[in-house]
Amino acid sequence: MGDRVSRRRRSSAPARRPQALWRRTLETVCEDRRIESLLSHTLDRVALKIPPERTVIATCRAHGKYMEQEFTETPRQRVLVQPEDRGTAAGIFFPAHWIDSQDPEAVVAVFPSDHFILQESTFMSHVANVAAYVQRESGRLVLFGATANESDTEYGWIEPGEHLGKLGADSLLHVNRFWEKPSEGRARACLASGCLWNTLVLVARISPLLDVGRRLLPRLMPWMARATRLLATERPLAIEQEYGRAAKADFSRTILEACPALLAVSTIQAITWSDLGTPPKVRQALQIMASRKIDAA
Repeated sequence: MGDRVSRRRRSSAPARRPQALWRRTLETVCEDRRIESLLSHTLDRVALKIPPERTVIATCRAHGKYMEQEFTETPRQRVLVQPEDRGTAAGIFFPAHWIDSQDPEAVVAVFPSDHFILQESTFMSHVANVAAYVQRESGRLVLFGATANESDTEYGWIEPGEHLGKLGADSLLHVNRFWEKPSEGRARACLASGCLWNTLVLVARISPLLDVGRRLLPRLMPWMARATRLLATERPLAIEQEYGRAAKADFSRTILEACPALLAVSTIQAITWSDLGTPPKVRQALQIMASRKIDAA
């Protein structure tokens, strides 16, 4: 993807439960797939379009033993270790500051590491198309919206607006409203009105991303910037001190809900997607894989 940079975040500690379920049961329904962790699947998927050398993995110190199991050798990707969990906003803006220090013209793509995607090549080709659009002409943060089929209150919901353009077969739309994990009543209304699920896959130029963070998170961003600058000094205690001063914040609530006018949404209608953040979602994904295998036979 040329000069584009990808960044993905490590899923939080509770995601170990669905990952364990994934590893135990995937073998029984999909024997032809390699048994890997969710992070490994994410890295393999992203590498279809983005070189590992242009990839940053954001993790937490508390996940150290998992990362040691994941990488028996030094990874080709850059690994940034957060001293502690300060919320999803820090999980995005800490590596974003580091990327900005390396390439202030970068286009970044955020990939959570607990996603189930069947059509991986199609998905990453769409990511590349969105990144090219963002690099060429957009100051917007482009979200990837999945078609909703139930009133799930654990997802963020996107109300799409006017048509912005086409990216291949998929539409690019304005965002009218965004709700993060709404009430049951709101989720039902969102489903009935054709709103989309937020996948938290995000593509943006680095400068608009950091600008909106500085505007909306003044108690977080200065400390993320200082902690990033200290990375080069190899002073872990100083990094820990700066990080500990930052306010905890949820990216979806503090950024996406607050500034829908800065957002666009790209639909991914031809792609089978699910979040694997809970055991029921893992079981649902496994059922989809089993049914697809039967259909193929």
